[in-house]
Amino acid sequence: MIEGDRELSAIIQELWDNDINRLRPGTDYRISLQGKAGGLAGCDDCNDGAGLPLFTFVDENIFKKETFLAFISLLDNYESDTGEPEIVTPEEELENHKFLDSIMKTPTMKIAHKYLMEKHLSPEDPTGFKKQLYHIWFELYARRGSSKPDSSGFEHVFVGETRGGHTVIGFHNWIQLYLQEKLGHVDYKGYSVNANSPQPDENKHMLALQFSWKNGIKPKGSIFVGVSPEFEFALYTLCFLTSPNERVKVSFNVYDVEIVCHHYNQKHIGTTYPVLVKYLNV
Repeated sequence: MIEGDRELSAIIQELWDNDINRLRPGTDYRISLQGKAGGLAGCDDCNDGAGLPLFTFVDENIFKKETFLAFISLLDNYESDTGEPEIVTPEEELENHKFLDSIMKTPTMKIAHKYLMEKHLSPEDPTGFKKQLYHIWFELYARRGSSKPDSSGFEHVFVGETRGGHTVIGFHNWIQLYLQEKLGHVDYKGYSVNANSPQPDENKHMLALQFSWKNGIKPKGSIFVGVSPEFEFALYTLCFLTSPNERVKVSFNVYDVEIVCHHYNQKHIGTTYPVLVKYLNV
């Protein structure tokens, strides 16, 4: 591992250790992996590796916590289809700010801010840092094939988008997945593995999977499960600002992970998500 990645791993480990709002697998939530998802034809029911939902239980009291509450309020603020221009109402802008205010009080975001400040990558002033976060995550831009601002880092990564009505892009968040599955909008098709990836584990916090949403298919997605919104926000912001590479390899807890982070015009997050490389020996 190169030195920068080692340093980043140490900071991410610190984020992990201080993620006080993380849920415990098997206690605060339970998932049912069932079978392996089929190929692209996995859209057909005959290739569906999972007849039941992914989530069998989530303690929804967790969602009353300030950061979860603020995060969930943002999930209905977007048009999912790319090409549909986004209109941000004053109320939605207020919700964005409320979310950033809530996560900036958490240990994880404070650790991330301190590190970025020391690297001269973020303003020392919390107001300036919040402005930077808003710019990276919430400022709208035009995604490929669109002439009008129709996307943002937050919408793509945490909410999900559809392209051409048939393909799901982004959508790398477990809370959105759980809530959409509960509403009957998501159909979990099974877990994804290839020759190099480890077998998923229901008691671990990472999962590659296939699902359908709003008549579109996500052939292969990768998500953290059970972590807090502030942990993901801190982790992805760190990777975006510290790494010019689009894939950074880090190790923390029991995971060897590649964090994929595509920049959009070097100003915004295009997409970002974790890819599990292996479980570390524990």
